[in-house]
Amino acid sequence: MSNDLPIRKIIHVDMDAFYASVEQMDNPELKGKPLAVGGGGKRGVISAASYEARKYGVKSAMAGNLAIKLCPQLIFVSPRFDRYNEISKQVRKIFFDYTDLVEPLSLDEAYLDVTKNKKGNPSASLIAKDIRQRIFNEVGLTASAGISINKFIAKVASDYNKPNGQKTVNPEEVVGFLEHLDIRKFYGIGKVTAEKMYRKGIFTGSDLKSKSLDFLESNFGKSGKYYYYVVRGIHNSPVKTNRIRKSLAAERTFYDNLTSEIFMLEKLDQIAQEVSKRLSKSKVAGRTITLKIKYSDFTLQTRSKTLPYFVSDNAIILETAKDLLYQEKLDNSVRLLGISLSNLNTEKAKKPEQKSVSVQLKFEF
Repeated sequence: MSNDLPIRKIIHVDMDAFYASVEQMDNPELKGKPLAVGGGGKRGVISAASYEARKYGVKSAMAGNLAIKLCPQLIFVSPRFDRYNEISKQVRKIFFDYTDLVEPLSLDEAYLDVTKNKKGNPSASLIAKDIRQRIFNEVGLTASAGISINKFIAKVASDYNKPNGQKTVNPEEVVGFLEHLDIRKFYGIGKVTAEKMYRKGIFTGSDLKSKSLDFLESNFGKSGKYYYYVVRGIHNSPVKTNRIRKSLAAERTFYDNLTSEIFMLEKLDQIAQEVSKRLSKSKVAGRTITLKIKYSDFTLQTRSKTLPYFVSDNAIILETAKDLLYQEKLDNSVRLLGISLSNLNTEKAKKPEQKSVSVQLKFEF
């Protein structure tokens, strides 16, 4: 193993049921009750669920009409993103008291590199504990944390002792931790990929580690290389204080299913305008336009086209989306349409992946 790469101390902080917890904090009458943020109405989709609701199987991205069947006493509240953003800023302010190396993933989670920190504390575990306590004292919410040598392991570990807990995976524990890990717990392996791995006899990190790089690349494409390295504890991506946006999108779920392309054009116009507005606000443009179609049976289809130039203009986005819509016949009535732009002008050429491995040293975590 190479020892030319730095050993990092990374914390992944994840707020517990963030949107729902904010609602319960602001309205004490909701505390201890099954709560869903969003999801109301005929076609509503849940943005977040409280832990009381999760006991019934209610979870984010679930249709509200299904959630109410699982939990008849479920309370729906409308999302208040301005409030969530306000709370998120309070939490991040606490992060910056410890390090300037903070990489937000969303409003409710972030990576922190505390290898060298403002407190001069050699223990990342104690820093994480202190941060969580301050969030509770100063904001009124609980958070969980994962601590380890890289972002991948810290992300996985933060889910271990939720809610209101933390888990440290010390350098000498990394290999064993990953070998015993269910592949469903690997960050980056979704439900479809997990099922494919099951069919290949891969159930744990140990099973995954036994497969060659050629096997993983031939069966899982470019992701195969990622799986090959992370199961060995290799994930050299640093904490990035300025995350580069990879795509920008907008979508709409319809109250009634749409049955004809003609009925969809007005909706596409509205979506294209929203995408163009967001591109302008972010001061970016993109080359690849993708049309997302979700049918009434919940099957999902995407159609993409890459242009020879960067665009952000509403008219061009709309015309390209129309072409994609008419590209082939629709499979069924449509409940959702979305447009996204990727291959943005903010992306830089990727550097070759480092294949060297951080030496597993013992030091205070």
